[in-house]
Amino acid sequence: MKIVIFGSTGGTGRELVRQSLELGYDVTAFARTPEKLDDLKNENLTVSKGNVFDYETVESVMPGQDAVLSALGNPTLKFDNTTSEGTRNIVKAMQANTVKRLICETSLGVGDSREQAGFFFSKIIIPTLLKNAIADKQIQEQIIRESDLDWIIVRPGGLKNSPKTSKYRHGLDKTINGQISRADVAEFMLKQLLTDEYLRKTPAICY
Repeated sequence: MKIVIFGSTGGTGRELVRQSLELGYDVTAFARTPEKLDDLKNENLTVSKGNVFDYETVESVMPGQDAVLSALGNPTLKFDNTTSEGTRNIVKAMQANTVKRLICETSLGVGDSREQAGFFFSKIIIPTLLKNAIADKQIQEQIIRESDLDWIIVRPGGLKNSPKTSKYRHGLDKTINGQISRADVAEFMLKQLLTDEYLRKTPAICY
């Protein structure tokens, strides 16, 4: 399978790159700073330098791909439209190259999952520290939902840097909330390449 990963130098993105290579996939990692992936050198890995705001560089990595995974993120405190505008270019480039499958990481607290995130997170953390990031992710989700792609939006709970356990809860149940490692989120996202269980849905994932 040939896949391209956006947000490849972030916490979840690096796990997506590493785990997809372990699965034997042909991986293109799209990165603004390719040197951040120097430690993941592999004969099946192509690191493509580009900026998600630049449509031409986004479109250049699409031909021949089977699927796209996105782990784009935003700075926490200031407003930044990286995820929404980057996703707009990704969707446009996928459509231009007939690449249908998009697996995208957003967050619990986006859209109809606001209350699902729990009282402290939804009433205190989101309105203060994450207000701008969540607002842009809501635009991001809307762009994906309005597309004709075969999309799956994955909404993790609180992210942490801990080893992969392969033991977590996932689904559309509103009681699914809590923490989850980036490694387990990456594993779950990669599994969505091979199943339609959550096609055009927004599963949550947590421990």
